[in-house]
Amino acid sequence: MSAPIVVAGAGIGGLTAALALARAGKRVLVLERASKIEEVGAGLQIAPNAGRVLAGLGLEGALASVALEPQAINIRRGRDGAVLARLGLSDSRARWGAPFRVFHRADLQQALLQAALANPAIEIRTGARVGDFDDRSGYVSLRVHGERGAQEIEAPGLVGADGQRSAVRGHLFRAERDAPYYSGLTAWRALVPADQAPAALRARESNLWMLPGAHVVHYPLRDGAIVNVVVIVAEEPRSEDGAAILSLSGSQLAHLLARKRPGSDLLALIEAGAAWRHWPLFARPPLSGWSRGSVTLLGDAAHPMPPFLAQGAAQAIEDAQALGRAFMQLGVATEAAFAAYERSRIARASRIVRASRRQGGYFHMGGPAAAARDLAIRTLGGRGMLARNAWLYR
Repeated sequence: MSAPIVVAGAGIGGLTAALALARAGKRVLVLERASKIEEVGAGLQIAPNAGRVLAGLGLEGALASVALEPQAINIRRGRDGAVLARLGLSDSRARWGAPFRVFHRADLQQALLQAALANPAIEIRTGARVGDFDDRSGYVSLRVHGERGAQEIEAPGLVGADGQRSAVRGHLFRAERDAPYYSGLTAWRALVPADQAPAALRARESNLWMLPGAHVVHYPLRDGAIVNVVVIVAEEPRSEDGAAILSLSGSQLAHLLARKRPGSDLLALIEAGAAWRHWPLFARPPLSGWSRGSVTLLGDAAHPMPPFLAQGAAQAIEDAQALGRAFMQLGVATEAAFAAYERSRIARASRIVRASRRQGGYFHMGGPAAAARDLAIRTLGGRGMLARNAWLYR
């Protein structure tokens, strides 16, 4: 029996990659450094481009049971909540082959995990960290660190799906300039019980509020029982000794945003969050290639992107599909399959990274530039805004 391909990381990208590789006839060993597989964070948006991939892997029923399908996306002027455009989503399935969906991140990861555990071609080990590795002719030799010490493993290939601070990427590209760096933006995240949110903001819709130097995204989760809220600001509050503040109460975060003059409903929603978690947004320099021989990268390890197009997880899922497809087309030649996978994905993923960065500046405009932006959004309207982003979803 052939040795399995090793996937480092059991996040959304790594688990989807394991399922796609298994569908292509490969055995897979997923190594997760955490002792227990449980996702941190809160809400996650999955657009139709990724939804089609997950449905193609046989996950439609599992996803439908834990997802919520927003009826629309409202783009709002931050100072008063005026809806500049309402993007109706009811025809998404007919238009793009899958709906827009929102998940609690842990629910999506558990659906993927259960599918992987049920697949006899996939083995998952927790408490296992990939250390050094050596790419040799036709295989990779790697050291895996676990509770019982280090173990040497030989595999036909290694996929680094271990996130933005990827250890696999660190070993593959040993350049100091490739290290993650703070983007200058910080996200504050909270889950608000729906019955504590303003009544006007409880609909099954996603909302984007744009403010000078900040924006807020919120949408319901778990059948509307809770509201996931993310506040992204261009400044980071500090304590008196200069240390980063890691959590804020709702009233503290509302006070921080007050100078940006947000609307009353938005302030009330923020104040309803009991505890806001600090989440600094980091970036890494773009890579000209993700693969070397029998080693490749996937998802945030390959192309970390800011969340402003809600495509981070979606692009990892697209990567996974392309990786499986490359093996279907090329069989057992791991190096050739990894090279084909990279060629098929790098241009699109890089384009989305650049577009995501531009979108952040667009959201955070102030003064006359913001007024011109708002007028352009009103002029385009909901259908025009969806058409503007159709290249993402097709």
